[in-house]
Amino acid sequence: MRVFITGTAGFIGFHLAQRLLTEGHTVHGYDGMTEYYDVRLKRARVERLKRESLYTHTEAMLENMDALMAAAEACQPEIIIHLAAQAGVRYSLEQPRTYINTNVIGSFNILEVARLLKPQHLLLASTSSVYGANEKVPFEEVDKTDEPMTLYAATKKSMEVMAHSYAHLWKIPTTAFRFFTVYGPYGRPDMALFKFVNAADRNEAIDVYGMGQHARDFTYIDDLVEAIVRLIPVAPSEDNRVPDDQAHDTLSRLGPFRVVNLGGGQPVSLMSFIDTIEEALETPLKRNMLPLQKGDVPRTYASTRLLQALTGFLPRIGLKDGVTHFVNWFRAYNVKS
Repeated sequence: MRVFITGTAGFIGFHLAQRLLTEGHTVHGYDGMTEYYDVRLKRARVERLKRESLYTHTEAMLENMDALMAAAEACQPEIIIHLAAQAGVRYSLEQPRTYINTNVIGSFNILEVARLLKPQHLLLASTSSVYGANEKVPFEEVDKTDEPMTLYAATKKSMEVMAHSYAHLWKIPTTAFRFFTVYGPYGRPDMALFKFVNAADRNEAIDVYGMGQHARDFTYIDDLVEAIVRLIPVAPSEDNRVPDDQAHDTLSRLGPFRVVNLGGGQPVSLMSFIDTIEEALETPLKRNMLPLQKGDVPRTYASTRLLQALTGFLPRIGLKDGVTHFVNWFRAYNVKS
């Protein structure tokens, strides 16, 4: 297939593009080299992808509709996967306009591209942050998501709502998946795992917010990519509506639109997470115990019943193995860089 992926300079987009290229698909990547974190890591990802003969790349921003449309038209994609976004919960407190420009206007541009090019399936990356401080666990896709705690979450929810309207109006088969704390090799430097391992490497203390009381549902990158790959052929339609006794399906009554959680399905406390990192590093971490930061949710916990019903797949890589894979990569990457 011909696949157009936004965000291939990013962590998840890079791994997904690699997987699809390995399977023989033609991939066109689209991404802007923003300075939210070290651009050298982004360029390292893209350079690896460019070694593949089936990969082409456009470096431009999502807000640049002319560049986006030209790249997509050249690709003539059968599948569009929109992963590019301004990520990070805390950064949205400092640079809110960036989130509107990228996550709202940029996502609108992707919807326009899909309306004009009519792909077989449009897949969009959302976030578990849309659940806010939901007290019901595990989080199901049908749960209320009307109380976002950050602008980041609000922009992702806005993307979901806009995408539903386009699926209804223009009959674009669309799946929005909500990610739960994805980690692994080539991960983002602003994420806790990278920050903690980097601090240990520098013999610095780590900042432990919320006094270590909150929990996250961690998802290893290979499991996430496997879930996305399995969802690609499952374009939402009445033909694949899931029976109520298997899961609460989010397939819309008004158009080919569905929301699916992509998570590990098992929350881990922050202190247990730190213990796992220490075990992989074989060294203790110095800790600065701090209060919960503004916008942080106390826990995330994904229901994976709908994912399993649609694809037959459940994430299977445990935290211990995943953290060890990351630590091994980090040490090798630091040597090379």
